[in-house]
Amino acid sequence: MTIVPLLQHVPLFHELSEEDLIGIAPLFTEKKVKKETILFEEGEIGEELFLIQSGVVKIYRLDEAREVTLALFRDGDFFGEMSLLSSGMTRSATAETMASCTLYVLNRTDFTTFMEKSPRLCLKLLETTMQRLRHANDQIYDLTFLGVRSRIIKTILRLSEQHGISTPDGLLIDVKLTHQQLANLVGTVRESVTKVLQELLDDELILIDKKLITLINIEGIQAEIR
Repeated sequence: MTIVPLLQHVPLFHELSEEDLIGIAPLFTEKKVKKETILFEEGEIGEELFLIQSGVVKIYRLDEAREVTLALFRDGDFFGEMSLLSSGMTRSATAETMASCTLYVLNRTDFTTFMEKSPRLCLKLLETTMQRLRHANDQIYDLTFLGVRSRIIKTILRLSEQHGISTPDGLLIDVKLTHQQLANLVGTVRESVTKVLQELLDDELILIDKKLITLINIEGIQAEIR
């Protein structure tokens, strides 16, 4: 299948004309991978950008053998863009699939050749990189100044913004997460996540079904951040 319709919905390529998208589409290589596949590891030389057609990918680092999840990406998201900015840059984190994925991979050399013809793409790449840097700074702030309970709640709200789907019951976070995976996102232990989720359930602020969280009272959840 052509990936032009997919590219049209990726923020990085929003500024490109359909003619430009048709031109860059053949530079992508399709890659199908199984769940729990390591796509790249922290410290490796990065030469590729990844675009997700379907599936979920987590980006994480290891801190004294403890996994700290930095981001979750799914259908229509991209990652690895830092490798496109400069030759020889090493990966700052590890990428691993959380489900079977269909990916499209763009090599830095091919991208650089195309980018030289498209100043708009250069600006969009810089804008995207800055947005993700601001997000990383927000995470550092939360880890430094917020308590565990507030971090867990704020992470749930952020996931609802990134992966939320409106349903009759409320805003569904369309990514299955175990308590341990959510703990890895927050930078805490599983027991703390279990405790806070149970409190939110008891207060009828969320629903949980088959590892999927639905926010049924967003204002009430926001009020829980202290």
